[in-house]
Amino acid sequence: MTLRQKQSNFVRLIGLLIVYAYEQGYELTFGDTYPGKFAHSEFGQHPKGLAIDLNLFKDGIYLRSTESHKLLGAYWESLDSLCTWGGHWSDGNHYSFDEFKRRTP
Repeated sequence: MTLRQKQSNFVRLIGLLIVYAYEQGYELTFGDTYPGKFAHSEFGQHPKGLAIDLNLFKDGIYLRSTESHKLLGAYWESLDSLCTWGGHWSDGNHYSFDEFKRRTP
């Protein structure tokens, strides 16, 4: 799969995640997107257009904890074997399409 194909698939899957979040009663805003804060990292997925950080809200309250993203993280990883949730390394608002294996504790 080419990088452009991965990016296209990532965007499609993020769309599904966004719809799912709103169906669960959450609101979202974008945090870091492409190129994001990792623009100078050769290893991060943000500069490749394959990662996004999402800010999560419920009833107008900003939910900062990794635990708050657990439901969305589980859904995200159910969408494709390349979908990786940052909650595995305490970065709960990070969602990526990673060609590497999921990182687990």
